[in-house]
Amino acid sequence: MQDPQAEFNPVPGEADWLAPGLRRILAPNPSPMTFRGTNSYILGEDEVAVIDPGPDSAEHLDALLAAIGGARVAAVLVTHAHLDHSPLARALAQATGAPVCAFGDALEGRSPIMQRLAASGLAGGGEGVDAAFAPDEVLADGATLSGDCWALEALHTPGHFGNHLCFAWDDTLFSGDLVMGWATSLVSPPDGDIAAFLSSLDKLTARDWSVLHPGHGAPVHTPSERIGFLANHRRAREGQILDALAHCGGNAASIAARIYTELSPALLPAATRNVFAHLVDLSLRQQVTFAGELSENAYFYGATAA
Repeated sequence: MQDPQAEFNPVPGEADWLAPGLRRILAPNPSPMTFRGTNSYILGEDEVAVIDPGPDSAEHLDALLAAIGGARVAAVLVTHAHLDHSPLARALAQATGAPVCAFGDALEGRSPIMQRLAASGLAGGGEGVDAAFAPDEVLADGATLSGDCWALEALHTPGHFGNHLCFAWDDTLFSGDLVMGWATSLVSPPDGDIAAFLSSLDKLTARDWSVLHPGHGAPVHTPSERIGFLANHRRAREGQILDALAHCGGNAASIAARIYTELSPALLPAATRNVFAHLVDLSLRQQVTFAGELSENAYFYGATAA
């Protein structure tokens, strides 16, 4: 059986029809963190919404405007403020006269512990934060938008990023970077939050989705299976961390090196951020302890070993 993610290799800049009224245009920003690049979506025909315009790329802006043609752009929607998703929103809005819509700026949606970590100087890793991002219109959880022959519901789904939104189009979900088929999502504090990530996955399981269109990679045609896998994967990773700490303590980097034994060294820093996200959550639940201040470099112990 062919792997749809391995087979996924669209031509950047070319509009691919995924369903009546829905096109995807791949941005030219492939990397270990973005796979083939960022998926931008155009929903509608005469009046459209653009979901995740992508990175700051004049080439991608030209491709989006060419695909939009003479259609009216009702909204430029951003799932979250990472540099591979949001920077082009402002240029596209200026070119089309459409408002930029999102849950909030790059700091919105953080939990209290993530706010405290950010105040201590911790910065996010991975794709990079679009610190200048600011929407024209704020979309609260459950907010709706509609255009000619389409309607969307915004779902606040933090975990990968505090201001992360998914967008529901009937039983189709634009899942951003929360749920993807090609890889598990990076969860990197203070922007990423494991407790929020699992809560957001639980939120998605309450509805019956037919297909997920993610921020990177091919469509996911088995949504409930994939969402369940991601939740189980995170809980299994938590168990590995607790097992590692039962033998000896360590900081996030040393624990990641013990757990991710087959990972490419280039991806180990991202794995370390994921481990630290789990350690923050485990410390809040008093399942691990740590010496000094809570940070990525803190020395962590199993709760009974300190």
